Order: sequence, then structure tokens, then C-alpha cells
Amino acid sequence: MNLNKRNNLFELIMHHKNTIIILLLSISSLLTHGQPNYYYYTMCPNLPMIVRYGVWAAMKNDTRIAASLLRLHFHDCFVNGCDGSVLLDDTKTFKGEKQAGPNRNSVRGFQVIDNIKADVERACPMTVSCVDILTFAAREAVVLSGGPTWPVAVGRRDGVTANLKAANENLPAPFEPLANISAKFAAVGLDLRDVVVLSGAHTIGMAQCFTFKNRLFDFKGTGQPDPNLDSTLASSLKTSCPNVDKSNGNLNSLDMVTTYKFDNAYYKNLVNNAGLLESDQALMSDPRTSAMVNDYSVYPDLFYRDFATSMVKLGNIGVITGQNGQVRKKCGEVNA
Repeated sequence: MNLNKRNNLFELIMHHKNTIIILLLSISSLLTHGQPNYYYYTMCPNLPMIVRYGVWAAMKNDTRIAASLLRLHFHDCFVNGCDGSVLLDDTKTFKGEKQAGPNRNSVRGFQVIDNIKADVERACPMTVSCVDILTFAAREAVVLSGGPTWPVAVGRRDGVTANLKAANENLPAPFEPLANISAKFAAVGLDLRDVVVLSGAHTIGMAQCFTFKNRLFDFKGTGQPDPNLDSTLASSLKTSCPNVDKSNGNLNSLDMVTTYKFDNAYYKNLVNNAGLLESDQALMSDPRTSAMVNDYSVYPDLFYRDFATSMVKLGNIGVITGQNGQVRKKCGEVNA
């Protein structure tokens, strides 16, 4: 650049310096005090690509990991909001959520998030929170499984503690009636449609036998299988989940039609009394939710649209922004 052009550029900058300063202050204020937005990580433009590659690489080695990452995000957001607390290990001052009843020997994917975080740190040190990485990873898991995409706002901060008690109490259980599950969703700002839509995440993944074995042998003390469970499916499940304690950890597909493909087969299963979990099949017990199930079983694009909408809502539950919280250097521990 010659001297005249350099001087002209300098004069232009000086002429508009007040406008530039105001603009920068406005952006700074938005990023510091506002809600998550789509432009927070301007200094880390490769973030989505890094996360997508990390999820893709993990799925190449583990067919179950997509469902696990989606579930990990859900279990994080339902306990004190989306703050990455589910990722924290135990410390001297608090017990982490990993050992809560709904999580113990169940939630997984921690190493995947740690690996992605390490890659992000190399590209953008101390910039991107673990909870934002987990939120992105959940979306990429769905997309790479054939499901819909949705916009992920960023700028969440990581929490500095965990809540074992809340993890034991707030997370919906596969044995709970629909009313209880709906109440837990309502407590975090999600409605009945969100219950039906987010339950559709069970179109991918597996469940341990103990989560549904009560439906196979002695449902509610009757000595018989659950009458709302297809008899052919019940017979098949008894083979993989015999009525002995050592079978409790055996895995079965939540959707036996397309176990690893994100589609609307889950809802078709419910219509045919072939939902694996009692809490899933319970969606057919209420005329409000059964109507939604029927719609989603017929119109996959409707399910995809509503799933994307509900995932945006889920990802904005109780987020920490501004100067609160922190950006953890390692996802399993709070910065010193």
C-alpha cells in the first residue's frame, strides 16, 4: 500500500472512529450481557466444522454415540439449565451428576466432548465453552444420523458446580406416568408438544433391559406383560431380556426398525403398540399426545420441523451468559 492510500485509509478510520467505537461497544454489550446469539464466536469461525468432524469421527467408531450425545445434552439442560454441569467430575466440594440414578452406567459420550474440546482449544484457546460444544455436538449427531438441522445460538458459559440432587429428581424416568413427565418438562419451560417431539429422539439409540423389563413379565403386579405392548415384540424382548438380574444391562434398540437412522419410525412404532419404554407408549394414552403421535407417524417433515423448534428451546433453558460462569479449559473440571 503506498503512502497516499495509507493516509486515506487512516483519515477514513478517524472520520468514522466514533461510529466504530459505538458499534464495537454495542457488540461487546450484546455478547457480554445478552442471550446466546449466532455471532458470538467470530474469533473461532471453524468451530462448527471442528465439532462436526469430532462427532463424525466418533460415529465411525461407535454407532451408538449419536444417541448418547443427544441424551447427554438433554440430561445437562434438565438439571439447572444448559451449563455443562453433567460433564463435571466429583470434587471435594460437590458431587457431580454422573453418579445420579438416571446417569450412572448410562450416560456416555464424555470422551467425545473432551476430544472435541481439545481440538477447539488448539484452534481458539479459552474461547468456547464446553456447554456450547455439547449443544453443537447434539445437533451434529442428529444431522449425521439423517435428521434435521437447526440454528444453534452460542455464547453460553459453563457452570462452576453440579447438582446431584436435582439430577436425581428432575430427569424424567422411563417408568413415570405421562403426567409426571409433563410436569418435569413444564418446570423447565417446555410444553406438552415438546414432550412428544423430544421423545422422538428415541428414534435412535438403545435402552438397557432394566428400563423396560417390568413390561415383560409382571406388569403392575398382574403376572402378565403390559397389555399395551405388542405381543410379538414382548416375546422377542423376553429372549434378549430374560427375567434374571444379570440381564438388566443388556441393550435393545429403542426403535427396532431403523435403530441408527433419525426418522419418524418411532411414532409408527407407538401407533402399533411397539414402543419400548412405558413412558414412550404412554404418549398414546392421552388424546392430546396421541393425536400428535399420529401426525408425526404420517408426516416426517412435520416431525423434523417441530423437533428442530423444540431443540432450540431445550438449548436455551437456564443458560449462563455475560460475566457469570466461565469457559472451562477442561470440560470435566472447573478452572482453578
